[in-house]
Amino acid sequence: MSEQSDPHSISRDSAASFGGPGWKQRSATHAQEIAAGLLWAPYQVESEIGTLEAVLLAWPGPELDVGDHPDEQLMLGRVDVPEIQRQARAIGDFYRSRGVRVHLHRPSVAPPPNYVFMRDLFFMTPEGAVLGRPAGEQRAGEERWAAEALALAGVPILRTLRGGATFEGADALWLSPRRVLLGTGVRTNAEGARQLSQLLQGMDVLVEQVALPRTGVQHLLGVVNLLDHDLAAINGARSDGALLNRLEALGIGAVVVPPGEELLDRRSNNFVTLAPREVVMPARCPATRTQLEARGVVCHELEVSEYIKAAGALGCLTGILSRERYQLTGS
Repeated sequence: MSEQSDPHSISRDSAASFGGPGWKQRSATHAQEIAAGLLWAPYQVESEIGTLEAVLLAWPGPELDVGDHPDEQLMLGRVDVPEIQRQARAIGDFYRSRGVRVHLHRPSVAPPPNYVFMRDLFFMTPEGAVLGRPAGEQRAGEERWAAEALALAGVPILRTLRGGATFEGADALWLSPRRVLLGTGVRTNAEGARQLSQLLQGMDVLVEQVALPRTGVQHLLGVVNLLDHDLAAINGARSDGALLNRLEALGIGAVVVPPGEELLDRRSNNFVTLAPREVVMPARCPATRTQLEARGVVCHELEVSEYIKAAGALGCLTGILSRERYQLTGS
């Protein structure tokens, strides 16, 4: 039967596919589609302190057994794989007990060992994720698996960095819904900062940069971690007066955690904020916990000793997918 004699054929002039009467124009914005939760997961982040709603964790597999040369894989010691898996289960169970949705990713092919530190691999915004591009050669390629994990979670990827740009998500912190503090140095370079700033500018978000030391610091998150809109925990071994003055100018006070075993060896400042003035932190840090509780912070503890051997802790391993909106007047 010819196309002309087919009673069900539609002329090109009237076909919806060619803009005819049956054409339906897409009317919702990208942000509206995220909020509706129909095309994308309804996940967004615009603060470090809004009630935690969803996280992305990576399952620690045999790739974490790096043998007798952990430094070659950016680690501090040899990881006990069965033990880190027990700790991973406990972490996931804790988040679920708090009503947090946990997306646990097991890549289809074994990833590089540092893949467990999901916070570094993306940065969430109100409209989706910016995919990280790790600076270390040992971590090159982790972003591919992070992209897979984000896609499975229903999160749109707004930007993949290009050229020589490097950017790790733990270098970017939401100070307010209209302001991001970005640390630059070994992990995030000037071109990575430029590309991130360009994207966020389109969301009416200001990016303020702060230079990080070339040694002794991994990320901005290792120097400052937000507890509330007006309070931050500061690494007393790595912060300086300029950073404290900048935070003070923004109305953010500081709990300065002094150098010592808790801060440097047990990563006491490497916590995750669950809600304003409520955190989950590494276990066995009583002095830091007392400091935080004195400022009205509710503290929960989890054992992360094996993650610490791999050179990270709770803040590093938890990829933040969604927080409840925490709007401040004039922010």
